[in-house]
Amino acid sequence: MSYVLAFVGFSMLIILHEAGHFAAAKKVGMRVERFSLFFGRPLWSMRRGETEYGIGWIPAGGFVKISGMNPHEELPEEVQHRAYYRQPVWKRLVVIAAGPIVNLILAFLIFFVFYWANGIADRSRTEVAQVNPGSPAAGVLQPGDELLAVDGKRGEFATLAKQIGTHKCAGTPVDGCEAATPAVLTVVRDGREQTLEVRPRYEADEDPPRTLVGFSATSPDKALGPGGSASQSLDTMWTVTSETVKVVGRLFYSAEARNEVSGVVGSYETTRRSFQVDWEQAILILGLISLSLAVINLLPLLPLDGGHIFWALAEKVRGRAIPFGIMERASVVGFVLILLLFFIGLENDVDRLRDGGFDIPQ
Repeated sequence: MSYVLAFVGFSMLIILHEAGHFAAAKKVGMRVERFSLFFGRPLWSMRRGETEYGIGWIPAGGFVKISGMNPHEELPEEVQHRAYYRQPVWKRLVVIAAGPIVNLILAFLIFFVFYWANGIADRSRTEVAQVNPGSPAAGVLQPGDELLAVDGKRGEFATLAKQIGTHKCAGTPVDGCEAATPAVLTVVRDGREQTLEVRPRYEADEDPPRTLVGFSATSPDKALGPGGSASQSLDTMWTVTSETVKVVGRLFYSAEARNEVSGVVGSYETTRRSFQVDWEQAILILGLISLSLAVINLLPLLPLDGGHIFWALAEKVRGRAIPFGIMERASVVGFVLILLLFFIGLENDVDRLRDGGFDIPQ
């Protein structure tokens, strides 16, 4: 079932992206010849009015074919005035930008609903999630305790953990030795503040070796209203966008960045496994993919949407049409770079599948 749900989710992202181009082209009067989910020879098609709708056999995207995308294309005289390159720049910009804009709006809506329904982890608060059996914390801490301070020092979990680590064993530490002094923990249990003492234990197998109390922590969720959900959604979109652009820029000189790239296979497999674990998490991942699809499509490379936008703006600045030969050469360069990115992502996906690297945390 997860395979079907992931396939449907991906297909909807493609359909909505292309529907943005389609609706905008129709609205400004362009002639749309074909609306296709996937590439290649149609497995299924039908015609409604002047547009053919179909499903290709190569499941790697989709396209909307608008008459006159090539200025040398021969068209019947009665439709020449509706050709893409016969339109003013602003109309072309509206049509090309509509696809990525739909993906951006969809991503925002998914994030907005997710944050409004679930809130966001309050990093300023630390709750005990689980106490390790046989650890110093066993019998002292309980799941659900809110840890306020260690030795009177307050802060996020990283600060509290660091303070626990200041308690050292006497002399040279050996595995399992107890700290010379106890850590004083201030917790809230059943609505009441309590002070507890526990002696951290040195764990030589940890990386790095250090003294621990023996519990895992979580941050409780903080509810967000509509305004907070919208603000958090925009923050998430900005973070993902800026990080995506940074990774793309580092691809040319960083092997580490190239190893971070994931392709269609990886995105699909991550989504599929997310559906097995949690519906909300799977929908959130689809939102991230929708945002990434918009960002990648807006890169100024032909044949991506961003490439068409770049050359349309260049024409506006220049005051006359850009020679199509120049755009064809730019398209070859862009296509090679996109193909290279595709194969890097595919190679990484295959390696991760071989190593089982797409597991979703339970």
